[in-house]
Amino acid sequence: MCGIAGFTETNKELLMQMAGSLRHRGPDGGGFYQDESVSLGMRRLAIVDLTSGGQPMFNEDKTIVAFQNGEIYNHRELRRELEKKGHRFHSDHSDTEVIPHLYEEYGEDWANHTNGMFAAAIWDKPQKRLLLYRDRLGKKPLYYAQTGEVLIFGSEIKSLLLHPRISRELDFTSIYHYLGLKNTQAPRTIYRDIRQILPGEYLIWEKGRLSTKKYWNLNFNSIQNEFPF
Repeated sequence: MCGIAGFTETNKELLMQMAGSLRHRGPDGGGFYQDESVSLGMRRLAIVDLTSGGQPMFNEDKTIVAFQNGEIYNHRELRRELEKKGHRFHSDHSDTEVIPHLYEEYGEDWANHTNGMFAAAIWDKPQKRLLLYRDRLGKKPLYYAQTGEVLIFGSEIKSLLLHPRISRELDFTSIYHYLGLKNTQAPRTIYRDIRQILPGEYLIWEKGRLSTKKYWNLNFNSIQNEFPF
């Protein structure tokens, strides 16, 4: 289990605080990336590629930056395919490193080439575009908030609440759902400003604008009835 967090402005101290709040998710180390437009960080629980798998991971010219909480199960097969296409890897066998190369090769559709569970952040530096992805069934959590032209995200709500732009005002509709159903109804959370990225969904932040897209949805029409009733 790891944790990722970040926002679309520059503040090193705040980034360290937000990532630090996720230390229990990743006691083995931290990784950070900042430029004039974005601040990204993570805490790592080292499982795959213990020695050279630290994040962030980049493409060859470091114009695509990737962070991940989770695991890409078919990363070995993907690495072989990408190497045949001319991509060069720097880690020994990191699963996260396939993400920037997949994005470089397939664009926003990269996640459909994976088998895994993940919450991933990709920073496309040339386009100044931040993309946030959640795995198909939503095993890995990812929360976000947009205040003005700033996007803030994290693996846990408490990391977002450290950002001074985030209001702690409650969402009373979510409280109603919680009292009646014992859970909040996604994409809502208990806080008015904070939302969940839905399973199989990704967000795009570009030029201060936020859009949401689906990359996967369960197609019941393709499921054949195996039962004689």
